[in-house]
Amino acid sequence: MTTTPPSTTSPPTSDTSTNASAPTSSDAPSGAPTAHRWRWVALFVILAAEVMDLLDALVTVIAGPSVVRDLGGGATFIQWFTAAYTVAMASGLLLGGRLGDVFGRRRMFLIGMAGFTLASLLCAAAASPEMLLVTRIVQGFFGAAMIPQGLGMIKEMFPPAEMAKAFGAFGPVMGLSSVGGPVLAGWLVSADFLGLGWRMIFAINVPIGIAGLVAGLRYLPASTPHRDLRIDVPGALLATLGMTALVVPLIQGRDLGWPVWCFALLAVAVASFVAFAVVERRRDRGGRTTLVVPSLFGRRAFTSGLLTGLAFFGSLMGSSLVFTLFVQLGLGFDALHAGLASLPQALGMMVGFGIAQALNARLGRRLMHLGGVALAAGLVALGTTISVAGASIGIWAMAPSLLLMGIGMGLTMAPFFDIVLAGVSPEESGSASGTLTAVQQVGGALGIAVLGTVFFSRVDGPTAPDLAAFEAATRSALWVAVALVAVGWGLTFLLPKKAEHYGDH
Repeated sequence: MTTTPPSTTSPPTSDTSTNASAPTSSDAPSGAPTAHRWRWVALFVILAAEVMDLLDALVTVIAGPSVVRDLGGGATFIQWFTAAYTVAMASGLLLGGRLGDVFGRRRMFLIGMAGFTLASLLCAAAASPEMLLVTRIVQGFFGAAMIPQGLGMIKEMFPPAEMAKAFGAFGPVMGLSSVGGPVLAGWLVSADFLGLGWRMIFAINVPIGIAGLVAGLRYLPASTPHRDLRIDVPGALLATLGMTALVVPLIQGRDLGWPVWCFALLAVAVASFVAFAVVERRRDRGGRTTLVVPSLFGRRAFTSGLLTGLAFFGSLMGSSLVFTLFVQLGLGFDALHAGLASLPQALGMMVGFGIAQALNARLGRRLMHLGGVALAAGLVALGTTISVAGASIGIWAMAPSLLLMGIGMGLTMAPFFDIVLAGVSPEESGSASGTLTAVQQVGGALGIAVLGTVFFSRVDGPTAPDLAAFEAATRSALWVAVALVAVGWGLTFLLPKKAEHYGDH
């Protein structure tokens, strides 16, 4: 999944990146928020935006090989096809919430949706790999402007008695999107509607976006712009520089023979993140607004959660890419069959989430330990199945391993968000959610870069690879994914044993 579920303990504010309290709606009194007349219709509009964002992160993994066959671009392009969107989204998320506070949440939501829809149309019309990557980056930035506004508008629209029900709608919608996204992508690519092929996965956003804009103009609540607030430009630039400098060499390095500038960029990434921390702390001491609330890094659950999330999400996104590449390039599955092949993993994730919801209060961190073991076991089992079955391998042979992987993902992720976000204060919750979502995106981009590089290092040589080469490449990448899970599993011991709710400690 690519969007952080709202905290079940303290729903985040729309101010995803600030150390100031989030402003309330212009028509809301100073006490509890007044119920917005069209709040349930408006919630549907917000959920539609979430689905557009989630699907555009999921479907590209399935469509990548088809895009390369049409436009060219090679192995490096397949990695960038997904990573460009996630890096742009991660960079923009830290700024998106603040823009909503300065210019109004409804306005920024609609601007984000309009830009996202237009960028989707440009993606569908791309005539070259370079044009597609640029439009994917634009799509990610507009998505980052759109997504943070929804959670804040929900807090403005719903009274306290209905807040939990409104936030509870995210779980099923995100779950269904995770299950149906890869299958939908495969179906759209294989069906070749109007001769568009893979372009349909982007073109379908256009009518959805237009409908969302019309409904948003009519039903979303207005909010008062706070133009006295200031945007943390230095922080935004340093965060973007650090994320870009980290991912670029990991994706391009293997293809270019690891020139010196790749290692220089990695050093720039480290320096940028250090400078970002220094700038944020100085701005906070000077009473100026920041992208990230510095006090968050004094909370054990949050800081260790960021490191744990990087490892786990890197493994999840990277292994999903490698599996898709194996079944399409190695086994010759078309896009639809590749989507169907991944269905057991998505179903297992829903099962894992369901189990975790029932046991989270009692087991807490131990659920993450069980989930990590199940996820690692599933990855090992998948690699073993590929090795043993050879050319006769099919969807049913891989299904048990994928199901176990999905269950492990669900068991790990459900308590993860609760434990990490439970202890933040109401003033910190928006910044915490935005930062955690950005780290989730960066972890996914790193996983795609690292595991993709391992995979293509075995099959992107001067001779055409055979099935044995694809099997070896997949096994190598899956072992790296297991290593990332092991790192994340070890880091979970730094987390509190159970969610420590703010005010209870």
